[in-house]
Amino acid sequence: MKNVIITGGTGFFGINLVEELLEKGYYLTVTVRQGSEHNKRLPDSDRLTVLENDIEEIERLPGLLKNRFGKSLPVYDTFYHLAWRGGRNDMAAQLKNVNDSLKALESASALGCSRFICSGSQAEYGVKQGIITEEEPCFPVNAYGAAKASACFLTRVRAEQLGIGWIWGRIFSLIGKYEPFGRMLPDLIEKLKKGEEAGLSSCEQYWDYLDAGDAARAFILLGEKGRDGEIYNIAAGARQKLKEYVRQTADYFNKDAAIVYGDDPKPFISLRPSVEKLEKDTGWSPQIDFKRSLKWYT
Repeated sequence: MKNVIITGGTGFFGINLVEELLEKGYYLTVTVRQGSEHNKRLPDSDRLTVLENDIEEIERLPGLLKNRFGKSLPVYDTFYHLAWRGGRNDMAAQLKNVNDSLKALESASALGCSRFICSGSQAEYGVKQGIITEEEPCFPVNAYGAAKASACFLTRVRAEQLGIGWIWGRIFSLIGKYEPFGRMLPDLIEKLKKGEEAGLSSCEQYWDYLDAGDAARAFILLGEKGRDGEIYNIAAGARQKLKEYVRQTADYFNKDAAIVYGDDPKPFISLRPSVEKLEKDTGWSPQIDFKRSLKWYT
């Protein structure tokens, strides 16, 4: 019996991870924010325990679980910490995220978890020109990326002190089921469906889209086979220009749509991640290509 804990399990990536874990027979405890509309996404399952515990009070988690289960408290294997909030340059919120990540790690240790796995971000790397391996130094260009990088290094040091396994998954660009509006791909698709003109940047930067279901499977394999103390890029490894993704999307939804390309974005973030380390250590490979991911938006 494999028992895991998840924070942020009702968000875009989190709910995909929840569904994949349940599909594979895991037992889950998911912490949620009281009253969140996203809580309705969680499926009914006798292998899923939902616990109201806001991330700002994650230090209360061990006590809440002991009160909930008593002497039948599960033995947890892995703690997936996904919860994160705040805008890209909301300094106060990003600083809280770093502190909350450390508190989540302390809770994982108190509960006897053998592994603590966090979701990082490509934003940690900043502006890069070539292939991005996990050994690339981090030069984030906003508070979000800086906070993710800070949480990465601080939780790794603290995990070593606590004697708990630690893995960091740096997620690049996810698409697919549950992706919200306000992001490039769903907003573009909405305009294509309506036949409206779509104004974009030059789209000359390289990009790498990965279906959230594939990312969830990668995180599960990190829990099962990943090496402690390591950072892993979570991406498809496709590495093609964003304009090519736009072309495929237009071909799928509306070939006659008007798309107007503008200037290069500033900063010019171009993503060409390597996933060789993830593939080698876990045997993972993406199963859902870009066109199949587009079906989630029909």
